[in-house]
Amino acid sequence: MRTLLLHGAGDLRLVSAPDPVPAPGEELVRVTAVGLCGSDLHWFVDGSAGGWHMDGPFVLGHEIGGVIATGPRAGMRVAVEPADACERCEACVAGRTNLCEATRFRGAPGCDGALAELMAWPARLLVPVPDSITEDEVPLLESLGVAIHSVGLGHVRPGMAVVVAGAGPIGLLIVAMLRARGVGRIVVTEPLAHRRAAALALGADVAIAPDPDGIARATFAERAPVAFEAAGTEAGIATACGAVRAGGRVVLVGIPSTDTYAIPAADARRKGLTFPVARRMQAPHLQQAVNLVHAGVVPLSMLVSATYALADGAAAFAALVRRDGLKVVVRPNA
Repeated sequence: MRTLLLHGAGDLRLVSAPDPVPAPGEELVRVTAVGLCGSDLHWFVDGSAGGWHMDGPFVLGHEIGGVIATGPRAGMRVAVEPADACERCEACVAGRTNLCEATRFRGAPGCDGALAELMAWPARLLVPVPDSITEDEVPLLESLGVAIHSVGLGHVRPGMAVVVAGAGPIGLLIVAMLRARGVGRIVVTEPLAHRRAAALALGADVAIAPDPDGIARATFAERAPVAFEAAGTEAGIATACGAVRAGGRVVLVGIPSTDTYAIPAADARRKGLTFPVARRMQAPHLQQAVNLVHAGVVPLSMLVSATYALADGAAAFAALVRRDGLKVVVRPNA
């Protein structure tokens, strides 16, 4: 099979590799679509992400859609849960599978991702997808799962005012989930005009650009009890902290380019803010994402802005770096 191997920052190579052989309990999947996300961007640009650093070549890609290739479920379309948690540790038993320290995670060092024609993965982590969800939309179900988890951390309620700093794909799906939850007013801050337009299309009431220094200093009509930082930037965190009221929550969703968060101490201390941190999604969220999209509650098609063949991986990552559109999708078997 062909696969796209990351050798170092900016160094992608299309190579041949042996077809994977499923282990007991696994199924072979023909990969149809892979979404590129912020952590992939960090790996490609910096050679690191989320505190991990490259120790050798590996394959990116954890937003995955495919078709089971062999066995009794051959031909079934599936969304792939990329995190294989141990299901035995204290975190897993408590339902917090996203915090399992023994997790194998596709697209991270030590566990190759899905920018390949085939992959083998545990059958229990392959979620059937109805025909109402297109092939290019399936990878976004993982992103929606992250948004579902993030919104849960915000403890949002109907009628509540909420701020979202950053309107990349995760930020936009947070907006869609907030609208589905019936919040009262959604204010989005985002420097790119096409992403502000997408936020409005997905249900935001207001979408504004930050000031030249990157921090949105506009006076909000109502200080929000909750803000979501989905940009992974110092300016995004400062915007979120400035937008919430005393005692508010700032949910940290974005992945920073360094190993530290830059939290404005004066705002955080004066307001007594709480900072829940979103990491991946939990076990039920991928199925919940499938259900929401199938029911028409959350639209995904408008987020797919460009598709590429595996051989055009360099162009796909170049578009990701430029932030030309919204979601870049690679089709390994196109």
